Amino acid sequence: MEIKPMIESIVRELVQAMQAEQAKKPKVLYLFCDSTAHEAFTDHFILLKNSGICYDMLFLDGETSSWLGLHKIECAGPGKIIAADEYAPAPLELPLEYDGIVIPEIDVDNAARAAQGLKGTVKAEILFSALVLNKFVLIGDDIPGLKRADRRTLKTLTLPKPYVKLFERYKRELAALGAEFAPQKLLAEAVVRKCGAAQRQPVSEAPARGTSSPEPVNAQAGVANGSTTAADSAMFEGKLLTAEWVKRQTDTAPDVRKLILGKGTIVSPLAADLLKEKDVAVQYAE
Repeated sequence: MEIKPMIESIVRELVQAMQAEQAKKPKVLYLFCDSTAHEAFTDHFILLKNSGICYDMLFLDGETSSWLGLHKIECAGPGKIIAADEYAPAPLELPLEYDGIVIPEIDVDNAARAAQGLKGTVKAEILFSALVLNKFVLIGDDIPGLKRADRRTLKTLTLPKPYVKLFERYKRELAALGAEFAPQKLLAEAVVRKCGAAQRQPVSEAPARGTSSPEPVNAQAGVANGSTTAADSAMFEGKLLTAEWVKRQTDTAPDVRKLILGKGTIVSPLAADLLKEKDVAVQYAE
């Protein structure tokens, strides 16, 4: 007769342990213009999964509505409902569930709204909420500023020069509010760095437009960025080793022949090729 309560207790403990384990993993939300825009980011999701980072995808089917799984989400407005079904959160609530927001492509309209603190679209409301909550926001930098739908309708890929200048100004204003910009193909690497930095809880983080890369270790000085090195070796303690970091390191300390990586560090393919080209051996710290 006591077996049933014991089983219930065991199941409850297992569920709580699974939930606690899941809660430890960082989680980000990707915002895509439509249901096909995510297809070019398959490699990004592989990198995130290998780095232990969870992600969700939100697809916009208009300026004021979007889909997160089976839930249709709509932004607030005069005479409009906030959610299309009883379980769908409002855009303002979405950043509460995530460590950061990733927007591979933003247009001049939504950039203007977000830079001026205006609402009325799904992207603008999510950006506003995420920045107010001090969640990291990563936005693609090498983007035309035209919506995918507008490019198809107008049969053009770029903005005229006056709009380009306006778009760049809005991007600077977004950066001043806390958003960060990075090339689209490097957004996943930026997510890994941001999530790794949040888990390590650094004392300070260098402000910069775009994503910040770890500073190269100076092998001659012996200590840089909290890493000790020998005369011919350097140490990298981040989660993801990029080709940019390797290039900066080898340019600063060309005598380095061995790179010591922290446990669990991921080496990007470009970084691996560059290490091989520079004849730098890789060793993982025990």
